[in-house]
Amino acid sequence: MIDPDQEQQRLADSARAPDASDGADEEETSSPFDHPAFLPVLLWGLAVWFGFDGWFNPKIEAVMFNRYGFGSWWSSPLYFTIQSIREVRARDRESDGDRVD
Repeated sequence: MIDPDQEQQRLADSARAPDASDGADEEETSSPFDHPAFLPVLLWGLAVWFGFDGWFNPKIEAVMFNRYGFGSWWSSPLYFTIQSIREVRARDRESDGDRVD
């Protein structure tokens, strides 16, 4: 039978081992949700949905809701698209400054 104190000591020693990585040197993995274009694409999709249901879908009951939603919604994807383009350009400028040709 293993003594719990010895097991705790062994775990503590292995955590302090020099070959144990603490994650500080590793790069953060990114997901599709981290991409700067994710939010603008999502918002543009919702704006198109509101627009389609408001003006081109005759079977929908909430026509006015969709028309007002489209009218107030289009500014959000426009703003976030501009912000996304600025973010990508700033990242490109930073990476160009780091390169040595």
